[in-house]
Amino acid sequence: MKIGSGFHELLPATEIETGELPEYVIIWLHGLGADGNDFVPIVDQLNLPLNKSIRFVFPHAPERPITINNGYVMRAWYDIKDSNFNASEDELGIRHSQKAIEALIEREIESGIATKRIIVAGFSQGGVIALQVGLRYAKPLAGILALSCYLSLSESLVVEVNRRNLAIPIFMAHGIGDDVIPLSYAVRSKEMIKTVGYMPEWHEYPMAHSVCNQELYDISRWIQAVFS
Repeated sequence: MKIGSGFHELLPATEIETGELPEYVIIWLHGLGADGNDFVPIVDQLNLPLNKSIRFVFPHAPERPITINNGYVMRAWYDIKDSNFNASEDELGIRHSQKAIEALIEREIESGIATKRIIVAGFSQGGVIALQVGLRYAKPLAGILALSCYLSLSESLVVEVNRRNLAIPIFMAHGIGDDVIPLSYAVRSKEMIKTVGYMPEWHEYPMAHSVCNQELYDISRWIQAVFS
């Protein structure tokens, strides 16, 4: 396993390759206040088959003041202005992060990886951006992994959705006891996504705003199916 760091456009990132000459890529986005290293341990926890050479890219979000946290500066994909996440959305910040992740995808394409071998994944704020990117990206991706999150800029999705990509596999999961992003937000987001024409795979777990062992097992199974 090779571990390194890279700099893609404006985003620094930690990278882990599970084998030589990776054939698949997973771009994994962290949550508010964390950084890319937060999910590095998941590479081993997923117990993926050794015959699949995967490059995991864990980008670090820019540092910015967060309104709901009294302007405290932390790594974030966008500002949060209200506990009602869909009210007063930071569209500029969301769009900026969308473009930054699209730049990472383009970098992988330039290195020879087909878009159908690239998964965009994320937890919490990172999951929000994974959905923002994956549902709108112009080329067919391998899949979207959206954990403990919600759908941003939902009103624009109807006109921005890539209808040639409606069959993309989507794994959505949420904790029943999540007190950061209530389950109701995720359920409503799932239904909005279905209304547009996508068919997400939905999971609920007896946990808070976190990741549990059963979820890791289900994610591993899903990734193996997507990369089969």
